[in-house]
Amino acid sequence: MDGQIGLEINYNLYINNLVSVFHEVRRVLKDDGTLWLNLGDSYSGSGKGASNYPQSTGEKQLSNKGSAENPLPICTDMQRKNLLGIPWKVAFALQSDGWILRQDIIWHKTNPMPESVRDRCTKSHEYIFLMTKQTKYYFDNDAIKEPISKSTEKRVKELNIENQLGSNRHPRSSHPMKAVINSRYGGKKYTENPDKFYRTKSGNMYDYRPLRNKRDVWEISAKGFKGAHFATFSEELITPCILAGCPEKGIVLDPFMGSGTTGVAAIHNNRNYVGIELNPEYVEMAEHRIDDVAMQILDEYIGTHYE
Repeated sequence: MDGQIGLEINYNLYINNLVSVFHEVRRVLKDDGTLWLNLGDSYSGSGKGASNYPQSTGEKQLSNKGSAENPLPICTDMQRKNLLGIPWKVAFALQSDGWILRQDIIWHKTNPMPESVRDRCTKSHEYIFLMTKQTKYYFDNDAIKEPISKSTEKRVKELNIENQLGSNRHPRSSHPMKAVINSRYGGKKYTENPDKFYRTKSGNMYDYRPLRNKRDVWEISAKGFKGAHFATFSEELITPCILAGCPEKGIVLDPFMGSGTTGVAAIHNNRNYVGIELNPEYVEMAEHRIDDVAMQILDEYIGTHYE
């Protein structure tokens, strides 16, 4: 659509427009709130042929797998074929505008769009940046923890940690697995219950569950849905951001709603949702998707409580 973000004549204007949008987002965001920003990258080119311009609204959600829009003009300050580094340029610009850049997360697409290029590898990742307003913020780490490997679980469940053998990956060793023993407790722990607890040297109980902190590389495929002629990012990609960054019954704001995938994920996880979208066709599509999910949840609730 005319005037939409993503069709600027150069990437500097695009970045400036995004900074302006997220300046207002920071204004309405709770002090302990978080921003999760997904951006794809682009190359400087000749203007011949389509370019995967990094953008998340408009005629298509352009950072999504399989989407393309108007050609990106030649970048006057870069030679052709340069990777523009748009995600990082945006991240640093937001940082300069007052945001705290906490982390870069890699979305590894397991089904990337094939590319016909012969002088570089096929692009199969995008960035998700975690940003905050202040140093202390809401982050539910437990909500997004992931299972540990079977070998690690087996070792940690040994009754006496000091007798556990070290990993055979690096360094190769048959010595006790000291890496799991926290030095501040004098390196002494044993399990009160081999399925759950350790007791430290000081006598404190340590809650063990076979989970680990979520890693910063997320392997998730892009997925489509009926009603759209392109693949959107998956609800699976958005769910960890919502679970970690917003409490139940909190509010998720999406300033680039597109087809409403974020709204669907929010409703599925008992969060309220506010979406903003320029394209009326996308608004209608998103409303239908979110209404369908809300009705499914209501039907399940009625079926469970009133049968």
